[in-house]
Amino acid sequence: MQKHLEKYLLPVAMLLGIAFHEPLSMLSPIIPWLLALMLFITYSRVRWADIRLTRFHYILLAIQYGGSALVYLALRPFSEVLAQAAMICVLTATATSAPVVAGILGGSISVTAAYAIVSNLSVAFIAPLFLSLVGTSGDNISFGTTFWHILLSVMPILVGPFLLALFIRTRVPQLHKKIYSAQILSFYLWAAALTVVIGNVTQYVKMQDDGNYTLEAVIAGVSLLICLAQFFFGRKIGRHFGRTVAGGQSLGQKNTVLAIWLTQTYLNPLATLGPGLYVLWQNLVNSWQIWKKKKAEEES
Repeated sequence: MQKHLEKYLLPVAMLLGIAFHEPLSMLSPIIPWLLALMLFITYSRVRWADIRLTRFHYILLAIQYGGSALVYLALRPFSEVLAQAAMICVLTATATSAPVVAGILGGSISVTAAYAIVSNLSVAFIAPLFLSLVGTSGDNISFGTTFWHILLSVMPILVGPFLLALFIRTRVPQLHKKIYSAQILSFYLWAAALTVVIGNVTQYVKMQDDGNYTLEAVIAGVSLLICLAQFFFGRKIGRHFGRTVAGGQSLGQKNTVLAIWLTQTYLNPLATLGPGLYVLWQNLVNSWQIWKKKKAEEES
């Protein structure tokens, strides 16, 4: 039963989000809380000793941050909204459910989880810098004020769960063991958050419908290309280090809940289509990978 649930849960979550977008859009305030809870469960899996930056991590981090700046600068002459949408698809951290999916696919859970932590913690410091530079054009608010405001908003969501996980590990070991053994919960929480996020994005697109879908179509195409490119290069880099699945999931599977929250809060709301559609693309890729893996297991 659980295997079938894992195989079809993500597409079902997306379909539910589209079908019930209006009531689900009212649940958007719970997204940061779901995000924090997913991070807390993921952080409970990894020890301090696991968070070691290797060449593998440095390459992925360079692509995450350097790549996001490059795509923004390359697309900005064509459209600021398109540039923001593309940037956030590369900038945002690895999904908290990536270690779970990596495990289902037969990859290294610990390597993926370690990068997910490094990725999410570093975004807490790097994202405010990017968002302050990109999202305040024309505002009378200073860069320093904007950066500090975003930092204070993002830090509790991304760093707070990490500190709490460390505290429970050292002070309440029995509770930590229970949380550690319930890692699959992060996968189900992600599905719940995904349903709400898809509903929120669908409702926003419906409200902004002006009959001209040119920009939306371009954003959809660019987000698809970025998604496929990140999975491809992640797997290619991972293969070099003997971590093919971990590389693909670490770079390609994004924390779209975080991306959409950041975009709706600090960037042009229309740019939300980028990470919103990335949700669809990455979960189609994940669903295909899981289906292919399960099919191979059934045939063997």
